Amino acid sequence: MTDSGQPELGRVGIWTFAYEGQPAGRVRESAAEIEELGYGSIWFGEAFGRDTVGQAWLLLSATQRIVVASGIANIAFRDPIATATATRALGEAFPGRYVLGLGGHRVDDTAHELDGYPVPARGRAVTTMRTYLQAMDAVPAHGPIPDPTPRRVLAALGPKMLQLAAEHTWGAHSYFVSTKHTEQARQIMGPNAFLAVEQAVVLDTNQSRARQVATAHVAGYLSAPHQEANVRRLGFNDQDIVGGPSRRLVDEIVAHGEVEVIRRRVQEHHDAGADHVCLQVLTADTTSLPEHEWRELAAALLPHPTA
Repeated sequence: MTDSGQPELGRVGIWTFAYEGQPAGRVRESAAEIEELGYGSIWFGEAFGRDTVGQAWLLLSATQRIVVASGIANIAFRDPIATATATRALGEAFPGRYVLGLGGHRVDDTAHELDGYPVPARGRAVTTMRTYLQAMDAVPAHGPIPDPTPRRVLAALGPKMLQLAAEHTWGAHSYFVSTKHTEQARQIMGPNAFLAVEQAVVLDTNQSRARQVATAHVAGYLSAPHQEANVRRLGFNDQDIVGGPSRRLVDEIVAHGEVEVIRRRVQEHHDAGADHVCLQVLTADTTSLPEHEWRELAAALLPHPTA
């Protein structure tokens, strides 16, 4: 427990998009097993599958102790009033176990497309997020007040968003980053803000196959302007980005190979200032859950699972 009486997330958790394509019963079974394996958290993404609130409720209702975190709830998908009231409901029903991660690459100052979906201009990212947080805080409560208050984190990559996360929320959730970014984020946010880092991993002793999966993952995210901007801030250049990701970039973003490689990367993030590392297991089969890998990583990284 934290000083506020809320459950700890522990050193290692799971991050996944895989639940979006699975039936509800399958998700419940899997979440219960992740809890029994001893992971401290389940982080889940939001694209065009289940709504983040429904997915959180599904995972929380299937478990007893583990922390469930949105990673992230896209602020462009819902009004601040809807987010505030839904967060209160989850906080009341599952005290201390829900963490609201807010962000969204649909926050932009130019109109563009996301997966073929037309996206209007919405203003500068940090200003938009600050306004959204203020609007959430202003929503009156006409029902039960959750105790403790649900924790909030921001999807933060750049210095200004990291500062906002440290000043106005519990902390930051960084995604698609290197250990260098973790070190920089800790310096920017100071010693007290919470920092949860997503780490993509490929657990496969076949190096050629592992690198292929890792490269495809990195290449997919480089099409997002905010992700490309972030890797450039970390010192990568056209040679690493244009025409496909370089070996150097892939190795910095994705830990791939034997379990010891992944264990070292997790430790490096902690040494750089991360409070929590959530592992996104990548496989060539994106239609199934990486349950074998989750089990193997738990055995290596979590030697004493919760009874």
